[in-house]
Amino acid sequence: MAYSKDQLLARLKDLQIEFSQYEHPAVMTVEAQAKYVGNIGGGLSKNLFLKDKKHRFYIVSALADTKVDMKVLSQRLGLGKGGLRMAPEETMLEILKVPLGSVTPFALVNESARDVALLLDKGFKAQERCFFHPLSNDMSISLNTNDLDKFLKSIGRDPAYVDLEANPAVGKDQPPDLAAFVPSGSTVLPDLPDPASAVQSAGGSHVNANNNCKAATGKFAPCSSVDIERI
Repeated sequence: MAYSKDQLLARLKDLQIEFSQYEHPAVMTVEAQAKYVGNIGGGLSKNLFLKDKKHRFYIVSALADTKVDMKVLSQRLGLGKGGLRMAPEETMLEILKVPLGSVTPFALVNESARDVALLLDKGFKAQERCFFHPLSNDMSISLNTNDLDKFLKSIGRDPAYVDLEANPAVGKDQPPDLAAFVPSGSTVLPDLPDPASAVQSAGGSHVNANNNCKAATGKFAPCSSVDIERI
């Protein structure tokens, strides 16, 4: 059974996690979300649901203004330049149990998402509070990273924050710095269509890959250091 929004909120309360909740119309982009909670203070998040060629899945959760270069991230995971793509809507529903626009780290509470890897933006740590959808894009909740970590640990996750804008060299003598995040096994699913234009972004928003390259790609200066912070 998939967790509902109300069940998730109840679980957070049971864990004595402090959070604020804000109801609003359903939003499909982080820009739309910002119209309702952007003036409150805190970091808005964009959340990408990705797959690799071996049908392993990843949630990349980043601050809205963090530039995530898919090719660089793929190399850092040891998957080659073209090893990552956006997972299709059908797979999102099957694994994360959330609809379009609702991708969130909280979806890992579902048993079907047990093998999904999670990469969290190091930038969240500098925010007093961060905003995520609680399995539904008609509400946003804000909490600090200590409480997010508390939730993740409660479901058996080891929270790790990485510099998603870093571009370290990868080669024979420089192994991929994020290879440890690659899930150990593939997820078996029924054959599903995989439209290349489907992109997950923004508090889980669904956008077109050809028209929203800035959400998924960015150019930045190479960084020679590896920076992974585990909690």
